[in-house]
Amino acid sequence: MGIFQSIYRYLEGYLHRLSSYTPWVVVIEMLLIGLVVWWVIRFLRGTRGARLVKGAALLLVTLHVGVQLLPKSYGFERIQFLYGHFLVVAFAALIVAFQPELRRALIQIGQTSLFRTVRGELEAMIDSLVDSAAFLSRNKIGAVMAIERSVGLATLSATGTTIDGRVTSSLLNTIFYPGSPLHDMGVIIRNSRVAAAGCQFPLAESEEVDASLGSRHRAALGLSQDTDAVVLVISEETGRVSIAVEGQLYVGLELDGLREMLTGLLKPGPLLPRRSRRDEELSPELPESREVP
Repeated sequence: MGIFQSIYRYLEGYLHRLSSYTPWVVVIEMLLIGLVVWWVIRFLRGTRGARLVKGAALLLVTLHVGVQLLPKSYGFERIQFLYGHFLVVAFAALIVAFQPELRRALIQIGQTSLFRTVRGELEAMIDSLVDSAAFLSRNKIGAVMAIERSVGLATLSATGTTIDGRVTSSLLNTIFYPGSPLHDMGVIIRNSRVAAAGCQFPLAESEEVDASLGSRHRAALGLSQDTDAVVLVISEETGRVSIAVEGQLYVGLELDGLREMLTGLLKPGPLLPRRSRRDEELSPELPESREVP
């Protein structure tokens, strides 16, 4: 009966405190809390931190409710005392556990228009990608590069080697040069920086890809089906330049078309709409490419 009485008193006290608040203040506070939670979930989506948040939140909520419901008349003061100190230790542990995510968040804040010109960075990155594609295509060096957008690719980054270097054509050409330890896998680009190389991308089903296309194109298409990343592919056999996005593969892009397509996909605004073969024939926006579903 002591537990049920504690639950009743806890709920009664909570409702009493709630009734004493000003309604519009409660609404504003709930909206602010909801906004912060939404931003954290959106930021951590697709990363290992998302699972860590769920586990930590479940543990803390369970402990908090359990401690609050302990009958004070039974002498559980020591548990409540230890619980207060546990929260301090848990907060410090969370900072350590979320160090990569916190670092990425601070980098993103520092890259807002208040601190530097995002458009200039985007144009410089696209120039480097096009220059690298030209070199790799001319020398028939295979490559696959994923440019992260709203869906995080941190989980895939963990499968490779951390680079964290500014995107330049020299760096990309060096990574994919034959004989390099990282040339066989994919590169992930985040915030105009090469986040990681040697990353394993998910492969699309073989029946979804033309038989003439290899594993790099399957990996690019598979990643574009799972995320909203823009994936640039260079064929080792033919040197053709392709882009996979939103589950579609655009094959055989010229350099001018590649630059225009990357600019349209990566600049702020709506995503590239899906187009069918019929749409491609009626209004070909990419005359030098063909779309493989």
